[in-house]
Amino acid sequence: MNLPAGLLRLTRPLTLAVVSDHADPPFPRSRRLRIPIPASLGLLPFRTIDLVLLADLLLAWSLFSTGLSDLLEGQRRLVASSSGGPADWFPEAFLWFAAAASSFPLLLRNWWPLAAWRLATASMLLSVPIVQTLISTPYSVAAIITYPLVVYSVAARCERETTLGVWVLSALAGGVLNPSHAPDLLWSPEILGGAALLGAAAILGYNVRARRLAAGRLAEEERRSERALAGQAALEERARIARELHDVVAHHMSVIAIQAEAVPLQASGEPGRLEEGLREIRALSLSAMTEMRRVLGVLRDGDGRTDTAPQPGLGRLEELVGTARSAGLTVTLKLVGDLTGLPTAVSLSAYRIAQESLSNAMRHAPGSTVSMRIARSGAELHINVANDAGHRSPADPGHGGHAGHGLIGMRERASMLGGKLWAGPVGTGFAVTAILPIVEDV
Repeated sequence: MNLPAGLLRLTRPLTLAVVSDHADPPFPRSRRLRIPIPASLGLLPFRTIDLVLLADLLLAWSLFSTGLSDLLEGQRRLVASSSGGPADWFPEAFLWFAAAASSFPLLLRNWWPLAAWRLATASMLLSVPIVQTLISTPYSVAAIITYPLVVYSVAARCERETTLGVWVLSALAGGVLNPSHAPDLLWSPEILGGAALLGAAAILGYNVRARRLAAGRLAEEERRSERALAGQAALEERARIARELHDVVAHHMSVIAIQAEAVPLQASGEPGRLEEGLREIRALSLSAMTEMRRVLGVLRDGDGRTDTAPQPGLGRLEELVGTARSAGLTVTLKLVGDLTGLPTAVSLSAYRIAQESLSNAMRHAPGSTVSMRIARSGAELHINVANDAGHRSPADPGHGGHAGHGLIGMRERASMLGGKLWAGPVGTGFAVTAILPIVEDV
C-alpha cells in the first residue's frame, strides 16, 4: 500500500536518520589543530597529531572512568542499603557497558557521525535500567556531554533533513529515558530542556556546515573565475599576436610582392638597377622576418621571457612611408603637434593603423595617391589616411569588398584604447579615420 505523499514527506527525515549512511567527508583541519611529529619518531604510522581527535580520546576516557566510578559507587551504596536486595544488584560487566555507552561514541563521531549517534542512542536506551537504578536518574553526566556532541557532528556533516530526523528521534529517546514522566512526557522540564540542548547543538552544527559549504563554493567560484580570467587573457594575447602577425605579413608581403613585380619592369634589362631592386626586396624580407621573430618569440620562449626589442611606433613613420613609396604609392605625410613622448600603446596602435591603411592601398589601389595626416589635439590623437582609386580597374570593388582581418584589427586596436575608428569608401577611393585617447600604459 502506497503512503500519501504528505506522510512520506513528514517521515522522510526520520527514515534518513535511521537508514541513511551519507555524510560529508571531514573538513580539513586548520594547521593550528595539527601538530607535526618530529622525524626522530618517524616509525609512528601517522605524521601529525590531530588535536581534535586527541581531545575526543581524552574526553571519552575521562567520561568513561568517571561514569564507571559513579556506577561502582552507586552499586556499593545499593549493596550497603537495607532496601537493596540481591535482585537489584548488577554484574560488574553491566556497569562497564553502561559507562562505555555514555562515552565511546565520541571516538566514532569524526569518521562515522551517523553511526556514532545510532550507537549512542541504542546503547544508552539499553543502559537505562542500570543508570536509573544506581544513580537515580537516566541522564548521567557522560551522556549529557556525549550526546549533544554526537548530534552536533551529525548536523555538521549531514543534510538538513537527516539532522532534523536525528533531533526528533533524540528528543523522543529522551522521553523514553525518563519513564517517570510518562503522563506528561512532552511537557516535563527534563524533556524540554534536553530537546532544547540537542536543538542548540543541531543548529550550531548546521550553521557550521552551511558556513563551510559556502566557503567551499566561494573558493570554487574564485578558482573558476581565475581560470576564466586566465583563459580570457590567453585569448586576448592570441588576438594581439594575430593582429601583429597580420600587420607584419600583410604590409611587408604586399610591398615585397609589388616590388618583385615592378623591379624587372623598372630595370629594363639594366643589371645595376635590377641588382638594386633585389637588394631592396631582400632588405624588406629581412625586416619582415625580424618582426615575425619578435612576435613569435613570445610563443617559443619556454621560460616565460618576453622579447625586449622595442615595438614600432610613430618614430618609424618616415621609414614606413618610404617603404610605401618604393612600392609605387604617392604618399604625402603631415604631422601636427608634438608626437613625441606618446604612450607606447598609443604610438604602436597609431603606427599599425597607418601601416594597415597603406597596405590596403597597395593591395586594392596600386599606384594611388595617399594623404596621411596625424595630429595631436589635447588628449587625443587623430589619424586620417585617404587614397584615391589609383590604377584599380572599375570592376575591382576595392576596400569595400575586402573587409577582412585588417579593418577588424584596426577597429580592435582603437577600441582597446577606448577610441573610435571609421573606415569606408570616399568618392572613388577609401579613407580611414581614427581617434585614439592618449592614455598612459596600464
